[in-house]
Amino acid sequence: MRWVTCAHEGRDRVGLVLDDTVHLLDDDRTLIEILSAGREETERAAEVARQRPVAVLPLDTTTLRSPIPRPPSVRDTVGFLDHVRGCRRAYGRETRLGEVWNQVPAFYFANPATLFGARDDVAIAPGSEWFDFELEVAAVIGTPGSDLDAAEGQRAIAGYMLFCDWTARDLQRLDTALGIGQGKGKDSGMTFGPWLVTADEVADHLVDGRLDLQVRAEVNGVEIAHGTTGAMDWTFGEIVSYVSRGTRVLPGDVIGSGTIPGGCLLEHLVGDPAGYDGWLKPGDVVSLHGAALGSTHQRVVASARPHPLPSGF
Repeated sequence: MRWVTCAHEGRDRVGLVLDDTVHLLDDDRTLIEILSAGREETERAAEVARQRPVAVLPLDTTTLRSPIPRPPSVRDTVGFLDHVRGCRRAYGRETRLGEVWNQVPAFYFANPATLFGARDDVAIAPGSEWFDFELEVAAVIGTPGSDLDAAEGQRAIAGYMLFCDWTARDLQRLDTALGIGQGKGKDSGMTFGPWLVTADEVADHLVDGRLDLQVRAEVNGVEIAHGTTGAMDWTFGEIVSYVSRGTRVLPGDVIGSGTIPGGCLLEHLVGDPAGYDGWLKPGDVVSLHGAALGSTHQRVVASARPHPLPSGF
């Protein structure tokens, strides 16, 4: 099943994607509510959408929201250590990682307040001149739980989405200098979608607990990177297990894979980042593609100038 949240007649509705159409449900439930009711109820809702949709819309002209418009939380994991090595290499730093990187799957809490749909324009972060994208896949929790083992963590996943993590690299440098984690460099938005594909739909891509989906990214039609979630250093089940320790994961929680190695502009940087002409500019189009996950196509636009602080920044 492929589920979307889309705009229709002044409100957001949940719909099932069938071929090139969206079959809308005639109720007020969110996708979180449908998924959290369990697989049987999700399949029942899908059958209603197939047989008795309130409307059938063309997929290519429908305004798509994030499939999960208001997730309870978003955690972005560093699931690919080669991405970290690639970023360090771009900045001329030592690429050898400390042992702690192999002990736990690092993650940070991201900002769910600004979520984009798969075809929305994306404004450059105010004050940024080094604007970047990151190619990721996100898992969405369907079953609540705490202190899960890896197998239970995998079973808690309701489905997956493409995830574009927009990053202002110059603002991120300020965050890094402060030494307290990700901040304004990751604050300007994330893209999820175009749809959520349910876990059963990609069960044949799950081998020994490891999801293996091919993904790629393009800027203005030129391929920047391609890879697979099968190369993750941690499985999604292991990541869910770790983040559930001593807390509770909830239906609708989003957990990112981390960036596919090479799947951002920073990893292709050569020389001084201030002189790099590859950063995203107004008019650029970023597209992500994934097996079973669909595609996103988004135009980068200018943002308003930020109100300066007393320091002048």
